Amino acid sequence: MSQDNFQQRKKNSLSKIDKSSKGEWDKDVINLCDKINSLKDYYTTSSCSGRIVLMIDQDKKEEGLFIKVYHDLISLQEFKKDLDKIAKTNNGKIKFKLEPCILHVACEGPDKAFKIYTKAKLAGWKKSGMISFGNRAIVELNSTEKLEFPIVDNGKILVDDIFLKIIVEESNKKLKKSWEKIEKLMNSIQSL
Repeated sequence: MSQDNFQQRKKNSLSKIDKSSKGEWDKDVINLCDKINSLKDYYTTSSCSGRIVLMIDQDKKEEGLFIKVYHDLISLQEFKKDLDKIAKTNNGKIKFKLEPCILHVACEGPDKAFKIYTKAKLAGWKKSGMISFGNRAIVELNSTEKLEFPIVDNGKILVDDIFLKIIVEESNKKLKKSWEKIEKLMNSIQSL
């Protein structure tokens, strides 16, 4: 692909309206995205700094599955209050998910993709790889902090308060670890 074509795709992509369910960039990843987007041979196509989600448990992904989404650290009191409310208003299965930071980065070519992939791996983004070689090389940068399990079934919370406390502590710890990896990657891409 020619550099001119790549730059036009980059310009078009970065001028689009944010279509995420949140409707805005996560504050903990915006500086990294800005840094990547300032580099000549790269631009971000999607990002998430990591999140905690309470969602309807089903295989097919569709709109309306997410019941509650947290992009910040959570408190036990807030989480219990939200979980009680969700249990009272949902009769099906509800799943708890902690998802790590993720970025999709368009790169000018495979050699540029390999460079950012290597930087990400060294910064702790262990589940990263190439996902497209078509009109543009796309790298998915993905960290490893993850939790997922059923938490409500037919209006009943499946875990006790002791376990809820552990969930909150572990989730907050994993989110902080994701944010540290964002900072590490930000520092390491200075030399791209």
